[in-house]
Amino acid sequence: MDLAPRDPDWESRVRKSFAAQKFMEYLGAELVHLSPGGVDIELRMRPELTQQHGFFHAGATSSIADSSAGYAALTLFAADFGVLTSEYKVNLLNPAKQSVLLARGRVIKPGKTLTIAKADVYGLDDGLQVHVATGLFTLMSVAGVKD
Repeated sequence: MDLAPRDPDWESRVRKSFAAQKFMEYLGAELVHLSPGGVDIELRMRPELTQQHGFFHAGATSSIADSSAGYAALTLFAADFGVLTSEYKVNLLNPAKQSVLLARGRVIKPGKTLTIAKADVYGLDDGLQVHVATGLFTLMSVAGVKD
């Protein structure tokens, strides 16, 4: 599988796009790993991100999974293309009450128009790692959309 970026400036473009994404900023998500075809995003526990039982809300979990998969795809796109999610499915595997959520997005099948990626989300706490969610994402490269 070819995971060669089509844009020599892919890393700064992805970082700039992530920094401009207001929803990730609102959640407090951070970009913590970046490589061709791979992006990791962390989210620290805050009461505002929980549901009624004190676990991370599924919306927060799904959001960082979606962004990690989308940005993993964007690392491989040409300079004049942006990324949009066209479909995804997330399975919630375990409730997450750990201090950090880590979403690991990885490209499974790169493409010119459609890219398939996966994201696994883990709850991290004191050296423990709990698999919280897994998802499959279809991402579309869109001409003329600047990320």
